[in-house]
Amino acid sequence: MKIGLFGIQVTENCKSVLNQLVKTLIEKDAQLWIHPFFYELFSAIQKQYKIPVEAIIQSEKIPADLNYLITIGGDGTFLEAVSAINLQKIPLLGVNTGRLGFLADVSPGEIPEAIEALYKNEFRIEERSVIKATLFPEQNITFPFALNDLTVHKRDTSSMIAIQAYIDDVFLSQYWADGLIIATPTGSTAYSMSAGGPIVTPDSKNFIITPIASHNLTVRPLVIPDHHEISLKIESRDSKFLLSLDSRSYVMEEKLEVRVKKAETNVSLVKLNNQHFYKTIRNKLMWGVDKRN
Repeated sequence: MKIGLFGIQVTENCKSVLNQLVKTLIEKDAQLWIHPFFYELFSAIQKQYKIPVEAIIQSEKIPADLNYLITIGGDGTFLEAVSAINLQKIPLLGVNTGRLGFLADVSPGEIPEAIEALYKNEFRIEERSVIKATLFPEQNITFPFALNDLTVHKRDTSSMIAIQAYIDDVFLSQYWADGLIIATPTGSTAYSMSAGGPIVTPDSKNFIITPIASHNLTVRPLVIPDHHEISLKIESRDSKFLLSLDSRSYVMEEKLEVRVKKAETNVSLVKLNNQHFYKTIRNKLMWGVDKRN
């Protein structure tokens, strides 16, 4: 089996997790692809466990024939991995060394169980929808996709921006706000939730339109089916605004039109059989926990 280990930073938690993952996978005779961020750390681990060269896949880029890619970090690392695989059909499994962890939801203590599940095929694949952004006039964005959300927001100013929103070219509203979030069901527990948007289940097939600090108090988040196309036209006193796709941000000129629709390709997430969305939100958001005593 070919398994990749992906990360974007090396912390003490990452070191121990990488060590545990490598040890467990080598015992299973896996071939490993190691992200360049981990080269120096992995070199010491390779010597420690006397890992043969033939067990290592020599490539700086993520090989297209990986069976799985395991991310080590938090949800930010997981989102970086989505960009790095460039929508190749490589299932992703996230080991959480960060904070909340809705995407990277395997704890370090669950690593042996997770690896065993991969080898015994005791898991399920969840296909998560992805946003695709198209800009008019065309702009240079290398990966115009987002698993969580697309956001337009003001840049370096206290002034609001004006965002005209259309659904299938039918005018919806003009938002006077700090910004506007277009979230997928996966992204409903991310930035959109922080801005007052609803939580929806990952299989809901929706877009969530959530304003950020709207000046009109009657404006509420809106949920629409994801077969619609959303168009955004932005005006700003600063003449520029920020466009964010997950964790990647770009400075854009106003008078730009952003068209948002569902991408044709999904992202595949590995979920262990004991992992369920309702259990995750209950535990992560501490629903039903009584702190009064």
